[in-house]
Amino acid sequence: MAERLADLLREAVEHDLKVLLAIPENVSRISPGPGRWTRREELGHLLDSAANNHMRFVRAGLDGSYDGPGYDQDRWVELHGYRDLPWRDLVEFWRRYNELLAQVVERIPGDRLASPCRIGLGETVTLGFVIEDYVRHLRHHLEHIASGA
Repeated sequence: MAERLADLLREAVEHDLKVLLAIPENVSRISPGPGRWTRREELGHLLDSAANNHMRFVRAGLDGSYDGPGYDQDRWVELHGYRDLPWRDLVEFWRRYNELLAQVVERIPGDRLASPCRIGLGETVTLGFVIEDYVRHLRHHLEHIASGA
């Protein structure tokens, strides 16, 4: 099961890496509207998501449970200044971070995928669900970035 989840993550990265690299630097700076993230900021949000989920995967995988905070997505994006970073650097960091996460997921013992996880004030779910939800979240944002909507 852990290998299947790791493969889902790797497939998402492989599929969308080419799409991301095809987006020109100047296009990555364009906001689709007032108060909306640029492609850079949205990809940066995925880096923040990776960082937060990295901790969840490791703690639940090692400790057998996770109970921790959510995070203020807009403030994280703003503090990191993703809109000012080069597009190709962001894409490469995103690729490498998700390759690391896939390796972590692959090494989680199968029985730990049932570990209870509570994020912020949310309901308790399993680590397996958190990993699957991370991949769904990733794919959703990558489709959005690709469409430019």
